[in-house]
Amino acid sequence: MKRRYIIRRAGRSLKQAKARTLLTSLAIAVGAFTLTIAIAAGEGSRQYADKLIGSNVNPKALFIVKDKTIFEGGQNQSGLQEYDPDSTTIQGGQATIKQLTQKDIEKLESRDDIEDVRPRYQLSIEYLSVEDSDKKFTADVSQYDSTIRNETSTGSLPELGVSIDDDELVMPESFAGTLVKSKVIQKKADIVGKKITLTVTKPTRQPTEEEIRKALLSGGGVDAIRALTETESKQVSLTVRALTKESSTSLSFTSAIQISPAKAQDLFDYTTEGTDQYRKYIAVTALAVEGNDPVDVKEALKKDGYPSQTAEDLQNLLFTIVNILQGIVAGFGVLALIASVFGIINTQYISVLERTQQIGLMKALGAHNKDVAKLFRYEAAWIGFLGGVIGSMIALVSGVALNPWITEQLDLGEGNHLLVFEPLPIVSLIVGLMIIAVVAGYFPSRKAAKLDPIEALRTE
Repeated sequence: MKRRYIIRRAGRSLKQAKARTLLTSLAIAVGAFTLTIAIAAGEGSRQYADKLIGSNVNPKALFIVKDKTIFEGGQNQSGLQEYDPDSTTIQGGQATIKQLTQKDIEKLESRDDIEDVRPRYQLSIEYLSVEDSDKKFTADVSQYDSTIRNETSTGSLPELGVSIDDDELVMPESFAGTLVKSKVIQKKADIVGKKITLTVTKPTRQPTEEEIRKALLSGGGVDAIRALTETESKQVSLTVRALTKESSTSLSFTSAIQISPAKAQDLFDYTTEGTDQYRKYIAVTALAVEGNDPVDVKEALKKDGYPSQTAEDLQNLLFTIVNILQGIVAGFGVLALIASVFGIINTQYISVLERTQQIGLMKALGAHNKDVAKLFRYEAAWIGFLGGVIGSMIALVSGVALNPWITEQLDLGEGNHLLVFEPLPIVSLIVGLMIIAVVAGYFPSRKAAKLDPIEALRTE
């Protein structure tokens, strides 16, 4: 029997049991729908992450540290450790991090494969206030990173690679919301252009015996000694340039006020001068010199004792997260397919029992065992094809209809979609489902092929 005839005959056989065929195909369609959505979400997330990093992160940027545990997710735990004057304890004493010193900065600046080496400053302010208001607020402050471009809701930011001016700051949109609730401003956009005054304080230090002795000899008495322990403060007024937009998928959003690197250095040096943290940094950023592959620079830095990460590492991290989430969703689809496999087997066995006389007649007229087996395998393939097409098409129509809503809810930005449907993965999925259906129909088709034609014809 010709293959084309067997395929057509398999299709006609399924038409005779439309209800059973449809129900079995719908069982497969559930798995096909879930897998199609998972594939589309994975593709959309990868394209979005690739576009986000490509347009918002300088591909030559490197994030350099001295302690590799910062990149490993776990940090050195506290306990009995050898003393290192260049280490700092963080997280309430739960971890110790090796810091970069000024000597390390100079060493990095002398390299010929990187440029624009900028320390990352850990800043702490006493409070901030807004012009024309006597209310005071606390907030985190960090330096503006020109290698990553933030999304803004109000105002504008420089192009990638250019920093804000020393008399400017960038504020998270959520902070402006707090100012609105506190009635400092009427609406969020009003904060742009206003002066923000940051008050920083030097840590109180214990005067030495020599300083106390000199104070007493000066005749100042208790007042002179008190002056030695008085807190010294400094105020800096900056203009709000823009509000950074918070997005549920934003790569660059930070929950801190951002100031220029030069101003950050000035405040950092002021608050740490005279302490053991003066001119010590947890990390620095740098750019690979034109003509140098950031990956090669990363390996060279690692050999010299400076672990680092590139924009590609950040992209791979995002892709890893996407793959995990995609795998979880796909897992539910696979479970649905496993359940549908048993449905195909059951349907095919019932079909064999109902058509025993037909099988006997086919064999009596000269059909070979392999032709009978092919007939039932093709029927199973038709069921897999119908289920795959139905599930994929429902997923495609639903995804296209829901994409604008999903984009708005996740604030992905105009032109970006979470669900991206590519033809090749969908076709591959349908073909895969047909193969699974054929495998599921193996035993029923084998049973049909082995039926004795005489016994089959006698069956009522």
